[in-house]
Amino acid sequence: MTDKISELLEQLRKEMANTRAMDEKGRELLRSLNADIQSLLNSSDVDEADDSLLERLQDSIDHFEDTYPRLTTTLSSLLTALNNAGI
Repeated sequence: MTDKISELLEQLRKEMANTRAMDEKGRELLRSLNADIQSLLNSSDVDEADDSLLERLQDSIDHFEDTYPRLTTTLSSLLTALNNAGI
């Protein structure tokens, strides 16, 4: 896994841990992403990321865009990095 993606995944994990007071859909999006992120952090192969992870990332960006700008920025950076890595 590239250092940039690993760094962004860790940054996203921290942002998610610090995000409070959100609706049920937002909590579910973050729970699902957190599970996938943990799998990627424990893996040495970025190719294990699947389309559903990318779709959840985009859904999360759309959902949090207006209410959590820092989280949205991190999600967007991660999505871009994964796309640039050919995921």
